[in-house]
Amino acid sequence: MGAARGFGVDIGGSGIKGCVVDLEAGKLVGERVRIPTPSPSTPDAVADVVAEIVEQFGWTGPVGVTLPAVIKRGVAYSAANIDKSWLGADAAALFTKRLGRQEGEVVVLNDADAAGMAEIRYGRPDDQDGVVVLLTFGTGIGSALFLDGKLVPNTEFGHLEIDGHDAETRAAASVKEENDLSWEEWAPRVSRYISGLENLIWPDLIIAGGGVSKKADKWLPLLDVRTRVVAAELRNDAGIVGAAVAAESNVGS
Repeated sequence: MGAARGFGVDIGGSGIKGCVVDLEAGKLVGERVRIPTPSPSTPDAVADVVAEIVEQFGWTGPVGVTLPAVIKRGVAYSAANIDKSWLGADAAALFTKRLGRQEGEVVVLNDADAAGMAEIRYGRPDDQDGVVVLLTFGTGIGSALFLDGKLVPNTEFGHLEIDGHDAETRAAASVKEENDLSWEEWAPRVSRYISGLENLIWPDLIIAGGGVSKKADKWLPLLDVRTRVVAAELRNDAGIVGAAVAAESNVGS
């Protein structure tokens, strides 16, 4: 009997990634497939890419899909880094139809929530103690909030107003790239953002995810914050893994 497997698709502002997931180990099975996010990233255009990725693997079971949006009962209520036509869209129904699945076989959830679920399930044992926040630094800043290992869904801490600015417009990883900032120049922006978050919720631990988590040693030591900040264990695969976990357990927001 082989290990239990699932399938996850992680939709981001710049790329859509998918892969089969070993649900016991919390790891991808083989190489993930990544296709650039279509422009404009309308629901139909994105659904076509998701279907292409799933079909490449010949996957026929349940599918978990993340979106950079607030998701309630499968419906998108925000669209920070995807086309505004997602607002009010029934994402779960769209993907279910496009993938030819039965109702309940496709679960849609917030991308950072998915990444957080993966970290809590497969990361360090102390990730489950107290108030833990996962922050994903990418095109924007995603957040997932946990209390003693239980998810509080759809937090949008990346949009905190810090010094008169939407936080992710100053401290997202994309801002570092677009402005060609060094780690030393970018880290104070992240510190300022985290300090604002700390004063609101007083977390016990912050997990830093997203693509820049692969280079955590370059910038985590530069942060000047009171909370312990650690790099995500699953790095940038956490969204895919968490989506597959959600599909297996049918945990949609």
